[in-house]
Amino acid sequence: MGIPMSLSSAAQPSTPAATGARLESLTDWPLTERLPVLFLGHGSPMNAIEDNAYRRSWQALGSELLERGPRPRLILCISAHWITRGWQLTAMEDPRTIHDFGGFPQALFDQQYPAPGSPVMAQAISAAVSQPGSGAPLGLDDLEWGLDHGTWSVLKPMFPDASIPVIQLSMDYSRPPAEHFELGRQLRALRERGVLIVGSGNIVHNLRAIRREAADNQAYDWAIEFDRVTGDHIAQGRLDALSGFQQAGAVAQMAHPTWDHYLPLLYAAGAVEEGEAPRFFNEGFQIASISMRSVVWG
Repeated sequence: MGIPMSLSSAAQPSTPAATGARLESLTDWPLTERLPVLFLGHGSPMNAIEDNAYRRSWQALGSELLERGPRPRLILCISAHWITRGWQLTAMEDPRTIHDFGGFPQALFDQQYPAPGSPVMAQAISAAVSQPGSGAPLGLDDLEWGLDHGTWSVLKPMFPDASIPVIQLSMDYSRPPAEHFELGRQLRALRERGVLIVGSGNIVHNLRAIRREAADNQAYDWAIEFDRVTGDHIAQGRLDALSGFQQAGAVAQMAHPTWDHYLPLLYAAGAVEEGEAPRFFNEGFQIASISMRSVVWG
C-alpha cells in the first residue's frame, strides 16, 4: 500500500481573483451556532469505496451533522498528505481530485470529488490566521494542489453531493508539534462562522509494520499502547499533552516513523473549546499498525 507523503513548496503562489464581495476579516462572516470539530482516522484509501464499518460510520456522521445543523458554509480539512514549507491554503475555484497513492484497483482512481473551492474564504482565513513562528499570513495556492485522498476519501461518504466548498490547509512538517497545535487554536473561531474543521490522519500509522492478514482490531502491543494513551489524553481533556507525543520514546517511534498522520490531530484538538466532551468512534485497527480511532467534539 503506497501512500506517499507529498512535499509541495508552493513558494510564491499567485493571488487568486476573489469572486463576489471580498471578505476583509472573519467578522464579515455571519455568526452561526458553533459547528463540531472532527478528527477522522482515514486508514486505507479503499475505505472510500468498500462497504465496511468505517465508510458506513462516515456516512452516518455526515447525515447526523446535516440533520442537526447548521449546514456548514465551508469545510476546512487538514490532511496528512499535504506537506509544504510554510503553511498554505488551497485557493482555487475548482480543486482537482488528487489520487496520491499507487497499487490500488482502477475503481479507486476513478473516484472524483468535485466540491467547489472558495478563493474568497481562503483569502479571509489567510488574513485572519498567522503562521506560528513567523507571524506571516497563511500562503495561498491557487494552482498546485487540490483535494488529496486524506480529504476526499472521508468527505465523499459524508457529503456525497459535494456541494459544500472545501479548502485544505497544508502542514509545515519542519515545525515542532506545538506550533501545529497553536495554529489549531487560531482556527477555533472559524467554528462559529460556519466552518466545519476536519483533521484527517491516524493516531497510529506505521506502514512498515503492516500485516495484511491481520483481522480488524488485531494490533501490535505498541500500537495498542500509543492509541490508549492518546485516547486517555483526549477523554480527560489533556489536549495540550498531545503535542508531547514524542516523549513516549520507542512506542511513539513505532507508532509514527514519520508523524505526518499524527499532526492533523493537533489541529483538531487545538480547535476544541474548553470543556467540550469528545465522542469516540471507529475505535479499532486496520492491518495491525493503523489506528482508526476517530473523535467528534461539539
